[in-house]
Amino acid sequence: MASNGVAAMAKRGDGGDGQNAPASKRPRKDPVRVWCDGCYDLVHFGHANSLRQAKLMGDYLIVGVHSDAEIMKHKGPPVIREEERYAMVRAIKWVDEVIENAPYVTEIETLDKHNCDFCVHGNDITLDADGNDTYRHVKEAGRYKECQRTAGVSTTDLVGRMLLMTKTHHITGTDVPSDSKASDNADCSNMSSPYTGVSQFLPTTRKIIQFAEGKEPRPGDKIIYCPGAFDLFHAGHVAFLEQARKLGDYLIVGLHTDNEVNRYHGGNYPIMNLHERTLSVLACRYVDEVIIGTPSTTNKDLLDHFKVNVVVQGMTHIYPVTDGSDPYEEPKKRGILQCVNSSSDLSTAKIVERIIENRIRYQQRNKKKQEKEIKMIQLLERRKSEEVERQQKLERQTHDSNIPDTVSEVFE
Repeated sequence: MASNGVAAMAKRGDGGDGQNAPASKRPRKDPVRVWCDGCYDLVHFGHANSLRQAKLMGDYLIVGVHSDAEIMKHKGPPVIREEERYAMVRAIKWVDEVIENAPYVTEIETLDKHNCDFCVHGNDITLDADGNDTYRHVKEAGRYKECQRTAGVSTTDLVGRMLLMTKTHHITGTDVPSDSKASDNADCSNMSSPYTGVSQFLPTTRKIIQFAEGKEPRPGDKIIYCPGAFDLFHAGHVAFLEQARKLGDYLIVGLHTDNEVNRYHGGNYPIMNLHERTLSVLACRYVDEVIIGTPSTTNKDLLDHFKVNVVVQGMTHIYPVTDGSDPYEEPKKRGILQCVNSSSDLSTAKIVERIIENRIRYQQRNKKKQEKEIKMIQLLERRKSEEVERQQKLERQTHDSNIPDTVSEVFE
């Protein structure tokens, strides 16, 4: 990670020496310290992408994560507990430092306390409990920069996807009442706010390249391979991959296809599709490479091609392949399969359970968030319209003042 002015010069493209760069872009003595903050609930590749963009604006990235109490006060109940959210943000490879229990409203004092030059946030709306812009103070002080929000994913969208799992046709054999209001669940995934509504994520090679480091294993590196679903990438996955990474030098994660995950998990799984899961896993600092759509069986060809030294499995159930065979038969034969205990009991299924058990609370939270965003959008549009009218009025007045009032003025 960049931690000095030299790396910053290379990123800014001035050739490294800075001699021919404009004065405003010449190297500074101190590293540029960037501040980001947020709830980081259900951390996904959209969060990671905003932090990636923020890191490109400076040299050292500090991320403030709000506590459960702060989120409850301003937004509603978080899905992921604060300790889990702290761990998730620390695992994002562009993050240099995490500040726990950061204030929900970003103040100048917070930036100064952590010696940050400016704050970065996506180009969406974040409001406090009173409906005010949480970044208004740093914006007024000129210490705010914006990055591009990643379209096609949001925490609210993911919550909506899980709420849909309460519908009887998504999970077979559940005791969900047949008169469950499916339309209420669907509302959470069909919002009119552009920031909380569902939009289609369109994967591109450019986005994958931005997330991947492109680092190849060095000669003699011990290569680790971990296959799985890694759906709704969470703190349990992070704890597992951190332990797996300690077993070697280069960690490859193999992601099963959506059809394969659905085969062994059933229901409405996976929550996130293969491309979304790819970016989420690539953003993890412990991961060096991802196989997109890895075979369900860890076979001889795969092990030989990637020169795998260790295959790692968590303390979870091993699902047999469609023909009933053991997916780890070859690694077991070679004596390279190791089971790793992450010491975390968090799982994708448990996160889904939290959502379903608190369905009404999360529906209300999503609805409240949408309403606040729509009101703010309407206010901004009204202010923009008023400003346009004001400018047009000034132009008319200027034009009218230049029109001659008398015949003599016309001929002067």
